[in-house]
Amino acid sequence: MECFLLEVVDHVATITMTRPPVNAQNRQFRHECVALFDELHDREDVRAIILTGAGRAFSAGADLKERPSAEPGVYPAHNRLVRAAFDAIIECEKPVIAAVNGAAIGAGCVMALCCDILVVSEDAFLSMTEVDVGLAGGVRHTLRHFSPSDARLMIYTARRFTGPELYRMNAASYCVPGAQLLATAQGIAAEIAQKVPLAIRAAKKSFATTEEMPLRDGYRFEQSQTVALSRTEDTREAQKAFAEKRVPVFKGR
Repeated sequence: MECFLLEVVDHVATITMTRPPVNAQNRQFRHECVALFDELHDREDVRAIILTGAGRAFSAGADLKERPSAEPGVYPAHNRLVRAAFDAIIECEKPVIAAVNGAAIGAGCVMALCCDILVVSEDAFLSMTEVDVGLAGGVRHTLRHFSPSDARLMIYTARRFTGPELYRMNAASYCVPGAQLLATAQGIAAEIAQKVPLAIRAAKKSFATTEEMPLRDGYRFEQSQTVALSRTEDTREAQKAFAEKRVPVFKGR
């Protein structure tokens, strides 16, 4: 890996983007992102993931030195890879916490919004600047974390929304001083890692599957997940450990 650093401690994987100076996303970055999240998807020693950036930026967006040309076939291939990098985060069965340490602009903003939970530092900001340079993008992703009005405000104006504003808008779960950012994200990840792994995976699958479903259909899907979980060894172990007031031992089955 040239663009990422991975560390796994106590079932929590911390991914740090390491492409100075601002973690701009190029072809290599995206290929590595896909490979990394696909690996963590399958690793049994990982139950939660933190994504953050090295230096002063979370990710300042796409690397403008690699803008696709107008030659036939170039844009479709480029767009497919961009989607794959974002989809790898969304589709990873482990919850992903974005620890937004600085600027998250354009594709960097979308990358943060692909995560399950946002934790931001007070001096961080999210911004979608596409309209400033005659482009468009990020609309569907902003609607996952912002109200319809705030999503439109972000897209139409290209404004920067700072950590405190993101917290006020309910787009971020926590806004903390920079020195506390990773510790806050690690605390959330550690809490998730203590839960029944199969249940956490089922919950994330339910979020992804039911996002655009009607209420009745979505809840029926969730109930099917509960039925499947009730037949697993880990669920029986969790319930037994609760009754016996001890720490459960999960086997992933």
